[in-house]
Amino acid sequence: MFFLLSKTLDLALDPLWWVLASLIPGLVLLLRGTRRRLAIGLCSFAVMVLVVGSTPALVDRLWHGLEDDALVTMRVDVTYDAVVLLGGTINPLGSTRTDPAWNDNIERLITTWKLLSTGRARSVIVTGGPLGTASLGSEAELLAAQLEAWGIAHERIVIEAKALNTRENASYTKELAASHGFTTLLLVTSAYHVPRAVGCFRAAGVEVDVLPVDYRVRDPAHDAHVLPRVGYLDDLGQYVHERVGTLVYRVMGYVK
Repeated sequence: MFFLLSKTLDLALDPLWWVLASLIPGLVLLLRGTRRRLAIGLCSFAVMVLVVGSTPALVDRLWHGLEDDALVTMRVDVTYDAVVLLGGTINPLGSTRTDPAWNDNIERLITTWKLLSTGRARSVIVTGGPLGTASLGSEAELLAAQLEAWGIAHERIVIEAKALNTRENASYTKELAASHGFTTLLLVTSAYHVPRAVGCFRAAGVEVDVLPVDYRVRDPAHDAHVLPRVGYLDDLGQYVHERVGTLVYRVMGYVK
């Protein structure tokens, strides 16, 4: 039920739907010539979301604030029992079982491989559930296969292939860490996702150090774009999703 509600909330938090939900009724009212003040207000709101929500200066600063909450707690003097690799790196629409299509979160996988190949971690727990079609299997399986292709020994990889969200990533990882005797864990995930991910692991009773990766906006002032662009509207939607998602998790008691 929670998974279904979370996907419904995803849709409601998409700025494009804010635009459609106000623009379409506004245009209908204008065409009918009724409630003109409300119609103009709805259309104006839609235009405002489109323009302001796709403005680089605003969206960059929002993202920077989100990623600024991500603190590096990885200890340089520790060889970790396992690095925990969260899924969310594969685009199912462009993937096959032998040829995954990687998305913007690919740094999670690359950094995990570096930690394993340089001996900073002995093992890896790869956590990520089904990708939506039986032909693809789970994301964890595809990530594990890629690590093996890059030279990581099979016996160093622990696969968790059921988790559908960050809360389940944490709870299933706890079980696997306990069964394998892992006590020192290093969580690798995107910087914007760190507060929610760390909160979920703490709520599940799993203490982890964290290494944020995949920064999107190191310095907002470095963006040469000035005029609104559609890509920033999508970034705004991801920002809202993460902020509201963290809030919902906190209300539900899923983060600590």
